[in-house]
Amino acid sequence: MPRSRVAVLKTTPATVVGDYHRLMRLADYQSNLPKENQTALKINISWQNFYPACSTTPWQLDGVISTLLEDGYTKEKLYACHNRTVVVSARRGEVANKQKQVVVDKYGVRNIHLYERSEPWIRYTPKTKMRVLDQVYPEGIRIPKRLVGSNVIHLPTMKTHVFTTITGAMKNAFGGLLFEKRHWTHSVIHETLVDLLAIQKEIHPGLFAAMDGTFAGDGPGPRCMVPHVKNYILASGDMVAIDTIAAKMMGFDPLSIKFIRLANEQGLGCGDVNQIEVVGEDISNVNFHFQVGDTFASHGQKAIYWGPLKPLEHLLLRTAITPWSYVASRLYHDVYWYNFVGRARVRQALQTDWGKLFASY
Repeated sequence: MPRSRVAVLKTTPATVVGDYHRLMRLADYQSNLPKENQTALKINISWQNFYPACSTTPWQLDGVISTLLEDGYTKEKLYACHNRTVVVSARRGEVANKQKQVVVDKYGVRNIHLYERSEPWIRYTPKTKMRVLDQVYPEGIRIPKRLVGSNVIHLPTMKTHVFTTITGAMKNAFGGLLFEKRHWTHSVIHETLVDLLAIQKEIHPGLFAAMDGTFAGDGPGPRCMVPHVKNYILASGDMVAIDTIAAKMMGFDPLSIKFIRLANEQGLGCGDVNQIEVVGEDISNVNFHFQVGDTFASHGQKAIYWGPLKPLEHLLLRTAITPWSYVASRLYHDVYWYNFVGRARVRQALQTDWGKLFASY
């Protein structure tokens, strides 16, 4: 069996779009994405505000789409797709992060919001034995009909996460494949990500990921991070392997991260750094020394999912009073944190060469 391959390149703002072309070809992307199928570009919007390292970058999307078109994938068979959460507006986020008007529209690619009425969701019975999803949703697992039979290219950024240590290609499916009640899975989030990867391998003819680490996020992600300029981009057809290499670069032991270890054990991809072929850059000595940490909000969430408030989880998050949590999240992240902490970090990031590139889009 061939080793999983992850391509890693150093890049610059002046060369990044062309570097994505080289990156994807180094990762042999065409062998993972049959041209006869529709291909979904699964954009990541972790916040409706622009915040470095938080959401798919315009140059990431630009590089991936232009590579596909240059190599004979037709724009008629490509579509950008977005999920919805109760605390983040994808409609606002695709504008603030310069994804839709600046890149998607430029190439004439369709832009799909999977949660709209025109997009049907279907009940899906996985062939693979589920670890948790069939228990979390005993009434049935629902997924977007559009994604069945489509290739998927995940477009995550390189960042930490308060629940999963790191978030990357595997976590990027969390929004696209699960409907709004996906927060029901947070207490079993690692097992959920493994179940979702198993489902993806059943319904998608091709899977690929292109990860942006030009800005990388350190701390209590996916939003309240400290962004750092790191100048790396990664790509792979193995979702486990790309997350493994990203975790290693950020300074974590990949197999100590539960979702990576479980996916590796289940044979869904390679989570062993020593068994992954890394092409492009030598990253053997790369270590960002990132740490996760918590915010006031994540402390509260963890108390509900795994701590002293666990007996109240159903009442607090699965009943008519649940909207309190959405309001609390918006007040903390959008009203308090972004205005009193985040904006200063954004201003600082915009002074960097990557920030100037963002402003130029």
